[in-house]
Amino acid sequence: MKKNINLNEQLKHYFGFDTFKGDQKAIIENVLAGKDTFVLMPTGGGKSLCYQLPALLLDGTAIVISPLIALMKNQVDAIRQVSADDGIAHFMNSSLNKASLEQVKSDVTSGHTKLLYVAPESLTKEENVDFLRGVKISFYAVDEAHCISEWGHDFRPEYRRIRPIINEIGPAPVIALTATATDKVRGDIKKNLNMPDATEFKSSFNRPNLYYEVRPKTKDIDKELIKFLRQNKGKSGIIYCLSRRRVEELAEVLRANDINARAYHAGMDTSTRTQTQDAFIMEDIDIIVATIAFGMGIDKPDVRFVIHYDIPKSLEGYYQETGRAGRDGGEGQCITFFSYKDIQKLEKFMEGKPVSEQDIGRQLLQETASYAETSVCRRKVLLHYFGEEYTKENCGNCDNCLHPKERIEAMNDLVLLLKTVLAVKENFKIPHLINIIVGHATDEIISHKHDDLEVFGLGNSKEPRYWNAVIRQALLGEYIEKEVENYGLIKVTVRGKKFMQKPVSFLITEDNSFDSADVEGGTSVVDEELYSMLKDLRKKVAKEKNIPPYVVFQDPSLEAMATMYPITIDELKNIPGVGEGKARRYGKAFCELIQRHCEEYDIVRPEDLRVRTVANKSKAKLAIIQAIDRKVDLYDMARSRGLDFDELLDEIDAIVFSGTKIDISYFVKEELDADQIEEIFDYFRESETDDIDDALDELGDEYTEEQLRLVRIQFLSELGN
Repeated sequence: MKKNINLNEQLKHYFGFDTFKGDQKAIIENVLAGKDTFVLMPTGGGKSLCYQLPALLLDGTAIVISPLIALMKNQVDAIRQVSADDGIAHFMNSSLNKASLEQVKSDVTSGHTKLLYVAPESLTKEENVDFLRGVKISFYAVDEAHCISEWGHDFRPEYRRIRPIINEIGPAPVIALTATATDKVRGDIKKNLNMPDATEFKSSFNRPNLYYEVRPKTKDIDKELIKFLRQNKGKSGIIYCLSRRRVEELAEVLRANDINARAYHAGMDTSTRTQTQDAFIMEDIDIIVATIAFGMGIDKPDVRFVIHYDIPKSLEGYYQETGRAGRDGGEGQCITFFSYKDIQKLEKFMEGKPVSEQDIGRQLLQETASYAETSVCRRKVLLHYFGEEYTKENCGNCDNCLHPKERIEAMNDLVLLLKTVLAVKENFKIPHLINIIVGHATDEIISHKHDDLEVFGLGNSKEPRYWNAVIRQALLGEYIEKEVENYGLIKVTVRGKKFMQKPVSFLITEDNSFDSADVEGGTSVVDEELYSMLKDLRKKVAKEKNIPPYVVFQDPSLEAMATMYPITIDELKNIPGVGEGKARRYGKAFCELIQRHCEEYDIVRPEDLRVRTVANKSKAKLAIIQAIDRKVDLYDMARSRGLDFDELLDEIDAIVFSGTKIDISYFVKEELDADQIEEIFDYFRESETDDIDDALDELGDEYTEEQLRLVRIQFLSELGN
């Protein structure tokens, strides 16, 4: 370390701050002393300063390895503000033309450049390695270091090549930095960067100002979202979706409802992404709807809410994304919409990947599902996941703590769980343990002869969901733990063994339920009397037409009518599930009934709460209708539109439910014979509901979900449209 450096003075000189935050000073001293350094610091903790300040103070150039071009540009712009010389910081990546690259190399060679940001892909190029061999390097900083680990939420294979390339360029100290890493990921990073003796600095993961909430994801999610955004008008927020398609659709819906939102994803061209990012930072737009490509390194302290429209693939991803809210210590709402169907869909996407990758992906997803379903303090669950204990019983700033559930005694159940873990020699994961406890003799259990165990089936009076809650809360209570090396294997801790010898009270709360049955129902703002009258009218119309009531309008459409009070055909067309066709065919009587009801009860209609649909979607729908008219194979159509088959069926469902007549019989006849089609038609004709889960319960042994959906589309189109 350079002698006689007053770090506080240098901090004030370069960055204008009087004091360091948390471990910043100790980390910088460690880097200046030439030691390998590992920094685990949550978003908003000031990670970048930990390598920026020592880079400015040391001789030579610091190589900062960073995964995102947008992040590099932001960081370089920021660091140039602290110096009169623009050459003090540069980035080297694929966005530079030849002249710009030569300027960068010139500034580095002449000693002007203190920080050189490099993408890992650029670092591995032979010409860049040759150039950097001739540069005096002060140290290497590996930012977003979790990308090294397959267990991290954003694994990038090129990060695995960083250490060999460093060895080629020339040795220098390494500082690895990440905002999120479990013990497993931390070990992976240090091993891959060959820094076993690195000094570790681990900051607390607790962000007291962030409010965590998980809501059921219903068919009315867009309506709920728009209501929330209107209540938080003028505040900056980020909404995360998993697919680019969903990002673009949702941004369009929000704009149609006068919400200042814009889309952002990696498939957009660089200039559009940059303009969007800058507009958000400059507050020209309020809301960004994005994939996880957005946010890394975005230095906007006053993001007031982060919403997850889709459940993230891992808790690390969730923590990092929610961490972008309230970085100034002010309000930060973190709201996630959850449906177990989303987990099943994400698991389905993993099929075809290597088995080890699938196993990791599924375990990370199960951790996310556990977080969503738990009724325990969300802060406690999150911090425990990152190896930190939160001792308060009630944090007072999450949905579970603000609305606590009744606790029940589970002492004997914990004893049974611990006995089961030991009976299988601490060598199995949670699903296997639950199957033993409830007596579910799977092939794996039979092959290991675990159906012969004394504990087999002893907990069959309770549902697997209950045992999940016992296990999750036993993990929090440190009676059991997940092994780090073979992640997911459950071990009994010393505390657990003591508990078995002398059991004491063990109170738990049962998990929150996010079953589809719970999330499809009405909303509290529905006018129950009007809803009942609309159902009666639907029944009458259905009887006249000799069709099931749901073919006229589905329940969610009636609920929306009983909330929004549409009294004209144009207004009715904006109700979800009601298109031009249905509005014209059935709408008059429904609008008249709603108008009479409003006049009788002197109801002021919430016209300003109307959720407008997006006209531009009609282009995509028209293309699908035209393709069906040409009898295009639906699998080919899905591929050409970049959709999964079930996503295409969602699009076709929306077309049919809104009242447009289409004919997919040419495709259905390829999939099923005439008798099978007639059997499914008969089922829907006699059923009181068109719910596919109900149809699967009744017919699922003979037909797949896709086959039932295809025939339902044909049925609804023929009978109702």
